[in-house]
Amino acid sequence: MNEHHPPGLDPARLRAYLDRERPGLVRGELSAELIEGGRSNLTYRVTDGTSRWVVRRPPLGHVLATAHDMAREHRVVSALGPTAVPVPRTVLLCEDDSVLGAPFYVMEYVEGTPYRTAGQLAALGPGRTRELVLRLPDTLVALHSVDPAAVGLGDFGRPEGFLERQLRRWGKQLDASRSRDLPGIDELHAALGKHLPASPAPTIVHGDYRLDNVLVGADDRIAAVLDWEMSTLGDPLTDLGLLVMYSRQRPVPGVPIATTREAPGHPEPEELVERYAAGSGRDVSDIAWYVAFAYFKLAVILEGIHYRYTLGQTVGAGFDRIGALVPAFVSDGLTTLQEG
Repeated sequence: MNEHHPPGLDPARLRAYLDRERPGLVRGELSAELIEGGRSNLTYRVTDGTSRWVVRRPPLGHVLATAHDMAREHRVVSALGPTAVPVPRTVLLCEDDSVLGAPFYVMEYVEGTPYRTAGQLAALGPGRTRELVLRLPDTLVALHSVDPAAVGLGDFGRPEGFLERQLRRWGKQLDASRSRDLPGIDELHAALGKHLPASPAPTIVHGDYRLDNVLVGADDRIAAVLDWEMSTLGDPLTDLGLLVMYSRQRPVPGVPIATTREAPGHPEPEELVERYAAGSGRDVSDIAWYVAFAYFKLAVILEGIHYRYTLGQTVGAGFDRIGALVPAFVSDGLTTLQEG
């Protein structure tokens, strides 16, 4: 029996469980490799030599159950299966910690490429890059047109007061990682609170929608939208604001943040907004607020990483430069709001 397995997933135990729950699914000894790890949920590729699956579980030694709720993620991906939103087919959810040491779920493996850098896109050429990036708002339109109640997600979140709660939540996150003076960040938070837009009718929101959270098939179409751990019911324009913010972001030398803006053929952020507006029929006149909110959110996330770096709790290259990024996000957020 193969004793070499990645941390957090024992293939023999997984196989015994699958043989019990889905007899005949697995046809040989399982082997597993970690595709993606880190602070977020862990993702593994698993194969029996014939078929391939993906397993998702919370990080090792996780404490925050709600932040990494496997049942929620499995539920939304399963619910979207029959819709026009491209998602992997789910196989099962296991909430019994005794199998792998944490809850997990299994889904089918989807062939595709995650594009993370301008260099990867440049290899496609400007024409293909343009078409591919324009499919991002199209897929968002498809997600936001799903009726949550019709797919069994009517109680998946509390959309009333969604934006106020989000602002409060990220304000609290900021307070939890204050270690230095950050000029403008409180001003940005206050300005966002003062100019809260009236949300459109709630939809399923992804919560972290951007190019490197989708898999692109060989035909340049989006084969699967991944990473649903932040999904809920709420204001659809928060997804668009985040997508626009990421598509405006230029690379910062030596900092490990994926940016694709510099790829030849990449559409202008305004075009992504127009494409979404045309496809969804929603009023996007307040989009500047949502983009500024996305800058605020990312500034808070990066400040949290910087704070952990100062405490010596981050591993890897480039973290020493993240702190220098935060003021740029704050100032971009303020500028976006002012130019509105």
